[in-house]
Amino acid sequence: MKEVPNFNEADVQLREKIRKQGLSLGFDWVGFTDAAENLTHHHYEKWLDEGFAGEMHYLYKHSSHKASSQKVLDCAQTVIAVACNYFHDGTPSKKFQDSSLSRFSRYSMGEDYHLVLKERLEEFRKWLLKEGLASGFEQTRVYVDTGPLLERELAWRAGLGWFGKHSNLIHPKLGSWLLLAEVLIDTKIPPDQPFSGIDCGSCTRCIEACPTEAIVSDRQVDARRCISYLTIELKDSIPKQFRSKIQNWIFGCDVCQEVCPWNRKAPKTEDSTWKTRKGLKDRKLWDWVRLSQEDFSNQFRKSSVKRTKRKGLLRNVMIALSACFHPQALSGLQIGLKDAEELVRLHSVWALGFRKQKISTSLLWRQLRIETSEKVIIEIQEALTSKKKSSSKRERAWLLTRQVPLALARKHRLGPSGGNHPRSSNNRRTKLLQG
Repeated sequence: MKEVPNFNEADVQLREKIRKQGLSLGFDWVGFTDAAENLTHHHYEKWLDEGFAGEMHYLYKHSSHKASSQKVLDCAQTVIAVACNYFHDGTPSKKFQDSSLSRFSRYSMGEDYHLVLKERLEEFRKWLLKEGLASGFEQTRVYVDTGPLLERELAWRAGLGWFGKHSNLIHPKLGSWLLLAEVLIDTKIPPDQPFSGIDCGSCTRCIEACPTEAIVSDRQVDARRCISYLTIELKDSIPKQFRSKIQNWIFGCDVCQEVCPWNRKAPKTEDSTWKTRKGLKDRKLWDWVRLSQEDFSNQFRKSSVKRTKRKGLLRNVMIALSACFHPQALSGLQIGLKDAEELVRLHSVWALGFRKQKISTSLLWRQLRIETSEKVIIEIQEALTSKKKSSSKRERAWLLTRQVPLALARKHRLGPSGGNHPRSSNNRRTKLLQG
């Protein structure tokens, strides 16, 4: 490999010693680059300007720091970029065509990589300090997907691989099932050569396979459309135009990586850290609906899934159940209607409205009578409006004989809560219920 001038053989040997230590700590790849200005920062700022980051406002806040690693640590001279292969489950995608199975991104099925890699990086930092490869603790930094660094560029410059069209980094032998992290030190180490020579060519499989068309152009992803963003980062209601496309993904998405030819022969990791934890594999969607907060905390202790919280996970489950026509799916949605979380009930309502079943219409009418959340009431109204042609006179009459909380009834034009109201026998409520 061609080396950068001004480094002697001893420097190169030192670099290889550091690399060997990193590999011994459980990293599958270790590379080196300098702390110079980042070459892709202007592309990153343009991506932010396009609004592609959605509600990830923290990305805007730290954008200027990503211009250079020295913006993070002003004395930084070298970035040690590391990567871990987390590919542990080679189950064919065809298996998950069974819409009753819940799906998680592979990286989230084991231990939380933030915690695991941070622990390994701290061990790495201790060794570097012990070897005198940094002036002191304050002259180092370690980051796992949390610092204002352009991690993929640093890994590319350190020789790991190239940016795939799905925007993930691809290694020619490891594929793209990689977790990235970094150590910054104030010592100059000979950098590796940036990766070059291989690219995606004319392949567009990831672009064509994305269920929500989130890969809007070569190497550019609109996070607002990405299933991973929708099911994890987005904390509120998922936009309706994407709900039916999420399929049975309830945390993240691996579609673009599953279809990538470079992952066909990707090696499985031997690191048990990333293996699927007990209680996830082959679990049905409706098995999640009774999940209490305590159950959620126990199941996902030290797991990345905790990021979405219980209400976010069950929100995703409700959407996935909309396309599952196993008899148990309807029972799951009924339980979702009774959940204490407004977000869960709202998406359960949508799922029932999406399903073409008369019984789901009846369930919506029944929920309208007892619902107290304004957002959920509006969602029920919209669902029933879309189903009004299939609504029977009996269903309409059923609601007319029931009470809706007075304040909400007036606000949403559903009529009064009692039959003795002077406008109870006609007006807007009757017109609404008659479509």
